[in-house]
Amino acid sequence: MGLLVSAGAVLQCSFGSAPSSLMVLPVGRPLAPAPVATIADTIPFVNVLPFATCSSLANPAVAAATAAALGALTPMPCTPVPAGPWVPGVPTVLVGNVPAIDQTCKLLCAFGGVIQVLSPGQAVATGG
Repeated sequence: MGLLVSAGAVLQCSFGSAPSSLMVLPVGRPLAPAPVATIADTIPFVNVLPFATCSSLANPAVAAATAAALGALTPMPCTPVPAGPWVPGVPTVLVGNVPAIDQTCKLLCAFGGVIQVLSPGQAVATGG
């Protein structure tokens, strides 16, 4: 198991032009040092913030802008559309009866992107 993901984790989408942050509401969550994320933390603009612009032709806004530009790929503002929960989750660590996520979990976007964790929002303390 990797490090658990917490609020403030840095995310990247395979079709996004910039990293984003994961927001986790602190209601009923253990702190490690920030609220721990679960597989259910997928709400756009609440949990998953935009990744600047999107370049997926499966995104209707990108497809329309690209068509208007006579086929030249035209990225448009990102609107994350998660297509289910984070997978696979960590079934041995439950937060309010919902599996937590670690830095190896992925979140699929309905527009074809794969969202992954670049930084889990916490670090391992090392003696020194």
